[in-house]
Amino acid sequence: MITIHGMADSGNCYKPRLLLSLLGRSFRHVEVSTRDGSTRTGEFLQKNPAGQCPLLELEDGRLLPESNAILAYLAEETPFLPIDPFDRAQTLRWMFFEQNAHEVSVAVRRSLTVYPERASAATPERLAQALQNGRNALGVMERHLAVEDWFGPRRPSIADIALYPYTATAPEGGFSLDEFPAVRRWLARMATLPGFRPVGWVPEAA
Repeated sequence: MITIHGMADSGNCYKPRLLLSLLGRSFRHVEVSTRDGSTRTGEFLQKNPAGQCPLLELEDGRLLPESNAILAYLAEETPFLPIDPFDRAQTLRWMFFEQNAHEVSVAVRRSLTVYPERASAATPERLAQALQNGRNALGVMERHLAVEDWFGPRRPSIADIALYPYTATAPEGGFSLDEFPAVRRWLARMATLPGFRPVGWVPEAA
């Protein structure tokens, strides 16, 4: 059985868990955290020198870090990753957007707001910049979703899974989704997918 090393309350770690649930695939969750130092132990650093999670561990011992890379691997030969080269590139385009524009503002502002140990970094200037950048990113999503139902071509894909967690939890970082009705409708559509589980879900231990 494959293993996902990750934090229960991390949006990035939730992404592969959600995909596996949507695919109906069993996996083992091992809780590690960047907050308690468990990703900085010698044992974990041997698995991922970057000291970050999530980390996918395959049955044969191979290891793959980075949430969106894990999504791309797990989605191969499934409906969540298009076969057509251009459709696949469009899917990857939104995953790059998630990491380069969305996660670095929406997720970071949530982290600065939610986690007490990050309070010293939550300066008014940084919070204001993250709020502005995050609203800009949500605006890009809103304009796309005003004419399309999904970020994958014509159906849900790993691009939707990549963008879902930190959009769903954006209000925890002080973002109002009231001005983004298309985004809210998309969030509701995601929650109706067979096998959907909410942010924070982890499978019960076997």
